[in-house]
Amino acid sequence: MTQYGFYFDNARCTGCRTCEMACKDFKDLSETMAFRRIFDYEGGDWKDNGDGTLSTTSYAYHVSAACNHCANPACMEACPAGAIEKDSDTRLVFVNQDACKGFGACVDACPYGVPILSKEDDKAYKCDGCIDRVKEGKNPICVDACPLRALEFGPIDDLRAAHPDALDGIAPLPDPSQTTPSLAINASAAAKPVGDATGSVTNEPEVTYVEAREITMAMK
Repeated sequence: MTQYGFYFDNARCTGCRTCEMACKDFKDLSETMAFRRIFDYEGGDWKDNGDGTLSTTSYAYHVSAACNHCANPACMEACPAGAIEKDSDTRLVFVNQDACKGFGACVDACPYGVPILSKEDDKAYKCDGCIDRVKEGKNPICVDACPLRALEFGPIDDLRAAHPDALDGIAPLPDPSQTTPSLAINASAAAKPVGDATGSVTNEPEVTYVEAREITMAMK
């Protein structure tokens, strides 16, 4: 069994949202539901140089985030109906809609804020890594749509070998030790480590306004 995952080049990403829009179009999602979201993370201040001049320490970068198809998915462990499964071939995490009872435990459990509980049918939905496309030998639609080629997809061990300096988390993503995400990130020069408190998500209404519920922050 091979665990598939994503590589994200934070240095390339311009926050254009093409990956997000391509996913919404391909999955026919409503305007308030997104399986891939772009977090705008910004911070910094002015520094007095003591000679009558000021310099800035400001920074800004974008994080394209979807389901990380974790090795230890908190959503799957929390689901009382056993409706969240891992594909036997790709190890991609998906929701078995026939088994889902809409308890919402997965929404509360995921530190990445990924699962969405739809108000229309009270069932949970999430990124499944475009599992049908992957089994046809294709990439997830978000990967092929990115104009900057900031996303790659494949066996996560291969991606990590190809990008040996990649990290498994940067701010504002949560501590990766919680779920062991199948994620590799090329951190930009501006990127801050997980747990950073110097910056903030500046597009919070955009990334948290989903049908699941009103939450103050998608990332715990």
